[in-house]
Amino acid sequence: MIALLDYGSGNLRSVHKALLKVGAQVRLAKSPGEIGEARAMVLPGVGAFDDCINALQKQQLLAAAKDFIRTGKPFLGICVGYQALFEKSEEFNSCAAGLGVFGGKVVRFAETPELKIPQIGWNQIEIVRTDCPLYRGIPSGSHVYFVHSFYPQPTDVSIVATRTTYGAPFASSVWRDNVFATQFHPEKSQNVGLQLLRNFVALAKQPGVSRAKKAG
Repeated sequence: MIALLDYGSGNLRSVHKALLKVGAQVRLAKSPGEIGEARAMVLPGVGAFDDCINALQKQQLLAAAKDFIRTGKPFLGICVGYQALFEKSEEFNSCAAGLGVFGGKVVRFAETPELKIPQIGWNQIEIVRTDCPLYRGIPSGSHVYFVHSFYPQPTDVSIVATRTTYGAPFASSVWRDNVFATQFHPEKSQNVGLQLLRNFVALAKQPGVSRAKKAG
Protein backbone atom coordinates (compact mmCIF):
# COMPACT_ATOMS: atom_id res chain seq x y z
CA MET A 1 0.00 0.00 0.00
CA ILE A 2 1.20 3.50 -0.88
CA ALA A 3 0.35 6.46 1.34
CA LEU A 4 -0.55 9.51 -0.76
CA LEU A 5 -0.37 12.60 1.43
CA ASP A 6 -3.59 14.60 1.17
CA TYR A 7 -3.03 18.17 2.34
CA GLY A 8 -5.25 19.84 -0.28
CA SER A 9 -2.88 19.78 -3.25
CA GLY A 10 -4.58 20.41 -6.58
CA ASN A 11 -3.00 17.47 -8.39
CA LEU A 12 -3.89 14.86 -5.77
CA ARG A 13 -6.65 13.23 -7.81
CA SER A 14 -4.57 12.85 -10.98
CA VAL A 15 -1.66 11.34 -9.01
CA HIS A 16 -4.09 8.98 -7.29
CA LYS A 17 -5.56 7.83 -10.60
CA ALA A 18 -2.12 7.34 -12.17
CA LEU A 19 -0.91 5.22 -9.24
CA LEU A 20 -4.03 3.06 -9.44
CA LYS A 21 -3.49 2.66 -13.19
CA VAL A 22 -0.04 1.15 -12.65
CA GLY A 23 -1.36 -1.34 -10.11
CA ALA A 24 -0.76 0.36 -6.77
CA GLN A 25 -2.97 0.11 -3.73
CA VAL A 26 -3.31 3.70 -2.49
CA ARG A 27 -4.45 5.19 0.79
CA LEU A 28 -5.11 8.92 1.05
CA ALA A 29 -3.50 10.13 4.27
CA LYS A 30 -4.73 13.38 5.85
CA SER A 31 -3.10 12.66 9.20
CA PRO A 32 -0.18 10.60 10.54
CA GLY A 33 -2.58 7.97 11.85
CA GLU A 34 -3.77 7.20 8.32
CA ILE A 35 -0.28 6.32 7.05
CA GLY A 36 -0.37 2.97 8.84
CA GLU A 37 2.00 0.29 7.54
CA ALA A 38 2.44 1.89 4.12
CA ARG A 39 5.23 0.42 2.00
CA ALA A 40 5.89 3.74 0.23
CA MET A 41 4.85 7.39 0.38
CA VAL A 42 4.10 10.04 -2.27
CA LEU A 43 4.10 13.79 -1.61
CA PRO A 44 2.37 15.56 -4.53
CA GLY A 45 2.13 19.30 -4.99
CA VAL A 46 1.16 22.29 -7.07
CA GLY A 47 1.13 25.93 -6.04
CA ALA A 48 3.30 27.82 -3.57
CA PHE A 49 6.11 26.40 -1.43
CA ASP A 50 4.92 28.05 1.81
CA ASP A 51 1.33 26.88 1.27
CA CYS A 52 2.56 23.30 0.92
CA ILE A 53 4.78 23.42 4.01
CA ASN A 54 2.20 25.20 6.17
CA ALA A 55 -0.59 22.78 5.19
CA LEU A 56 1.62 19.78 5.94
CA GLN A 57 2.56 21.33 9.28
CA LYS A 58 -1.07 22.03 10.18
CA GLN A 59 -2.02 18.39 9.54
CA GLN A 60 1.08 17.09 11.35
CA LEU A 61 2.24 15.50 8.10
CA LEU A 62 5.56 17.37 7.93
CA ALA A 63 7.11 15.44 10.80
CA ALA A 64 5.34 12.27 9.62
CA ALA A 65 7.02 12.57 6.20
CA LYS A 66 10.43 12.99 7.84
CA ASP A 67 9.81 9.99 10.05
CA PHE A 68 8.71 7.90 7.07
CA ILE A 69 11.84 8.79 5.10
CA ARG A 70 13.96 7.62 8.05
CA THR A 71 12.38 4.15 7.79
CA GLY A 72 14.19 3.61 4.48
CA LYS A 73 10.96 2.91 2.59
CA PRO A 74 10.56 4.46 -0.89
CA PHE A 75 9.45 8.10 -0.92
CA LEU A 76 8.51 10.16 -3.99
CA GLY A 77 8.07 13.94 -4.10
CA ILE A 78 6.39 15.56 -7.11
CA CYS A 79 6.70 19.22 -8.21
CA VAL A 80 6.23 21.32 -5.04
CA GLY A 81 6.55 18.02 -3.18
CA TYR A 82 10.05 17.87 -4.70
CA GLN A 83 10.87 21.45 -3.72
CA ALA A 84 9.64 20.85 -0.16
CA LEU A 85 12.48 18.37 0.40
CA PHE A 86 15.03 21.19 0.31
CA GLU A 87 15.95 23.70 3.01
CA LYS A 88 14.19 26.84 1.82
CA SER A 89 12.67 28.68 -1.12
CA GLU A 90 13.02 32.16 -2.58
CA GLU A 91 9.38 32.09 -3.70
CA PHE A 92 7.42 35.21 -2.67
CA ASN A 93 9.90 35.99 0.15
CA SER A 94 9.20 32.56 1.61
CA CYS A 95 9.45 32.21 5.39
CA ALA A 96 8.72 28.49 5.73
CA ALA A 97 11.54 26.02 6.26
CA GLY A 98 11.49 22.97 4.02
CA LEU A 99 11.98 19.40 5.20
CA GLY A 100 15.75 19.77 4.79
CA VAL A 101 16.19 16.23 3.47
CA PHE A 102 18.49 17.71 0.81
CA GLY A 103 20.79 20.69 1.10
CA GLY A 104 20.05 23.61 -1.17
CA LYS A 105 17.37 26.17 -1.94
CA VAL A 106 14.56 26.66 -4.44
CA VAL A 107 15.10 29.52 -6.91
CA ARG A 108 13.18 31.18 -9.73
CA PHE A 109 14.06 30.93 -13.41
CA ALA A 110 16.08 33.94 -14.54
CA GLU A 111 14.03 36.48 -16.51
CA THR A 112 14.96 36.75 -20.19
CA PRO A 113 13.02 38.11 -23.20
CA GLU A 114 13.02 34.62 -24.76
CA LEU A 115 11.99 32.61 -21.68
CA LYS A 116 8.34 32.28 -20.72
CA ILE A 117 7.81 31.87 -16.99
CA PRO A 118 6.31 29.62 -15.76
CA GLN A 119 7.53 26.74 -17.86
CA ILE A 120 4.33 25.01 -18.92
CA GLY A 121 4.43 22.04 -21.23
CA TRP A 122 6.68 19.28 -22.50
CA ASN A 123 10.45 19.24 -22.17
CA GLN A 124 13.19 16.62 -22.31
CA ILE A 125 15.07 14.93 -19.50
CA GLU A 126 18.72 13.96 -19.71
CA ILE A 127 19.24 10.96 -17.46
CA VAL A 128 22.39 11.65 -15.43
CA ARG A 129 22.12 8.74 -12.99
CA THR A 130 21.68 5.73 -15.26
CA ASP A 131 21.58 3.52 -12.16
CA CYS A 132 18.48 5.26 -10.80
CA PRO A 133 15.74 2.60 -10.55
CA LEU A 134 13.04 5.18 -11.24
CA TYR A 135 14.21 5.43 -14.88
CA ARG A 136 14.33 1.75 -15.81
CA GLY A 137 12.88 1.38 -19.29
CA ILE A 138 12.89 5.16 -19.87
CA PRO A 139 15.36 6.47 -22.47
CA SER A 140 17.34 9.65 -21.94
CA GLY A 141 15.79 12.40 -24.02
CA SER A 142 12.22 11.40 -23.15
CA HIS A 143 9.65 14.18 -22.87
CA VAL A 144 7.83 14.89 -19.62
CA TYR A 145 5.36 17.56 -18.52
CA PHE A 146 6.31 20.59 -16.42
CA VAL A 147 4.36 23.39 -14.73
CA HIS A 148 6.67 25.56 -12.59
CA SER A 149 8.44 28.87 -12.15
CA PHE A 150 10.88 27.67 -9.46
CA TYR A 151 13.30 24.76 -9.16
CA PRO A 152 15.75 23.45 -6.54
CA GLN A 153 19.52 23.95 -6.66
CA PRO A 154 20.98 20.95 -4.78
CA THR A 155 24.24 21.61 -2.96
CA ASP A 156 25.19 17.95 -3.54
CA VAL A 157 25.26 17.46 -7.31
CA SER A 158 25.67 13.69 -6.90
CA ILE A 159 21.95 13.39 -6.10
CA VAL A 160 20.89 14.81 -9.49
CA ALA A 161 19.16 12.02 -11.44
CA THR A 162 18.05 14.03 -14.48
CA ARG A 163 18.72 17.44 -15.95
CA THR A 164 16.49 19.54 -18.16
CA THR A 165 17.33 22.72 -20.02
CA TYR A 166 15.00 25.71 -19.82
CA GLY A 167 17.11 28.76 -20.45
CA ALA A 168 19.85 26.92 -18.53
CA PRO A 169 20.18 23.34 -17.23
CA PHE A 170 18.49 22.55 -13.91
CA ALA A 171 17.98 19.45 -11.77
CA SER A 172 14.65 18.06 -12.93
CA SER A 173 14.83 15.08 -10.56
CA VAL A 174 16.97 13.79 -7.72
CA TRP A 175 17.67 10.51 -5.96
CA ARG A 176 19.42 9.57 -2.75
CA ASP A 177 18.92 6.27 -0.95
CA ASN A 178 15.14 5.74 -0.66
CA VAL A 179 14.14 9.29 -1.63
CA PHE A 180 13.16 10.17 -5.20
CA ALA A 181 11.73 13.46 -6.40
CA THR A 182 10.75 15.02 -9.73
CA GLN A 183 10.10 18.63 -10.72
CA PHE A 184 7.97 17.38 -13.61
CA HIS A 185 4.58 15.73 -13.22
CA PRO A 186 4.74 11.98 -13.96
CA GLU A 187 0.96 11.78 -13.65
CA LYS A 188 0.69 14.14 -16.65
CA SER A 189 3.58 12.68 -18.64
CA GLN A 190 1.64 9.89 -20.40
CA ASN A 191 3.54 6.63 -21.01
CA VAL A 192 6.88 7.91 -19.70
CA GLY A 193 5.29 9.10 -16.48
CA LEU A 194 3.34 5.89 -16.02
CA GLN A 195 6.54 3.87 -16.47
CA LEU A 196 8.24 5.99 -13.82
CA LEU A 197 5.36 5.43 -11.40
CA ARG A 198 5.33 1.72 -12.27
CA ASN A 199 9.03 1.56 -11.34
CA PHE A 200 8.31 3.31 -8.05
CA VAL A 201 5.49 0.92 -7.22
CA ALA A 202 7.82 -2.00 -7.99
CA LEU A 203 10.29 -0.62 -5.44
CA ALA A 204 7.53 -0.51 -2.85
CA LYS A 205 6.83 -4.20 -3.42
CA GLN A 206 10.44 -5.25 -2.84
CA PRO A 207 11.42 -6.60 0.59
CA GLY A 208 14.43 -4.24 0.70
CA VAL A 209 15.03 -0.68 -0.45
CA SER A 210 17.32 0.34 -3.31
CA ARG A 211 20.22 2.47 -2.20
CA ALA A 212 22.07 5.09 -4.20
CA LYS A 213 25.72 4.36 -4.81
CA LYS A 214 28.02 6.76 -3.03
CA ALA A 215 29.92 9.11 -5.28
CA GLY A 216 33.54 8.10 -5.74
